[in-house]
Amino acid sequence: KKVVLGLSGGVDSTIAALLLKEQGYEVTGLYFDISERNEAGKAAAEKVASEAGIDFVYKNVHEEFYGTVVDNFCTEYISGRTPNPCIVCNPNVKFKTLTEYADHIGAYYIATGHYGSTCYDEKTNSWYIRRGKNLKKDQTYMLYRLPQEVISRFLMPLENLETKDETRRIADDAGMSNAHQKDSQEICFIPDDRTYLDLLNEMGYRAEPGNFIDLDGNVIGEHQGIVNFTVGQRKGLGMTFGKPMFVLGLDNNNNTVTLGDNKDLFSNTVYSKNNFFTATGNGTMPEYFDGTEVEAKIRYAARPAKAVIRQTGDDTVKAVFTEPQRAATPGQSIVFYYRDMVIGGGFIE
Repeated sequence: KKVVLGLSGGVDSTIAALLLKEQGYEVTGLYFDISERNEAGKAAAEKVASEAGIDFVYKNVHEEFYGTVVDNFCTEYISGRTPNPCIVCNPNVKFKTLTEYADHIGAYYIATGHYGSTCYDEKTNSWYIRRGKNLKKDQTYMLYRLPQEVISRFLMPLENLETKDETRRIADDAGMSNAHQKDSQEICFIPDDRTYLDLLNEMGYRAEPGNFIDLDGNVIGEHQGIVNFTVGQRKGLGMTFGKPMFVLGLDNNNNTVTLGDNKDLFSNTVYSKNNFFTATGNGTMPEYFDGTEVEAKIRYAARPAKAVIRQTGDDTVKAVFTEPQRAATPGQSIVFYYRDMVIGGGFIE
């Protein structure tokens, strides 16, 4: 009944701790320090651990986090791609740290405050991440690269909570000091008063000016660096063109940004590489899913949409959507769901 819980100091992980205690678990809250000097964050997490009546442990993961997550974030942007750092962090830092510490103290289970659930599917003889009841806050998209050995030990105590208000009510009733704390920002390693461009500059990455081009390759203007743009962007281009123009693509090799009309952003077909499938633990799609209709999301905030997926190469998956999707962005992930189960995904090409 021992469990190691990722404890950020926020209300979600705090309520996860309380619910685990109610279920009879012996909970240890583990705080990840990604900045090496976040004394305020550590103090906040330690405070709620005390209020919840659970053990607390601090882990400095700064070196591993920056070497794995932040470096990847920067190199992806410089390459003209739009990364999602949580998807890299979860299997390589967060859950790796949780499972290692759980093994260290003899705890079988690990847990987080993510909204979602897990299940075991007898037909495929595999564990899967699955959507929870709070579809508005569903975070399963971020967890698609977790392997079997992690999911089989993974508890998601918030799986039955339908709204964030319900989570806050539980915190209020328990007298938790963080009951009404605002939700954390999307990119945890970039403070509110800074941007990802500030980070790139600090890390020594420099953007070079280049050309805006149209779909025929004609030069129609000059940009100040491809890191300033992402596919689908309309505002902040740095110049006007007499009509709304949208970013259609980024070419790192030629340092060009292709612009066009909004209609040019829609496509029924999305390709992904560096895929990961839950059942196989690698990029090979299980035969029973090849050619299957699934629901797929091309970004965290996208609505799930019907698509048929096929393996078209050693590590390439082709998803053909029933309805065209707007601005499938290289570097972001496409995630596949079958009957609410996350069966895999990959990085959009």
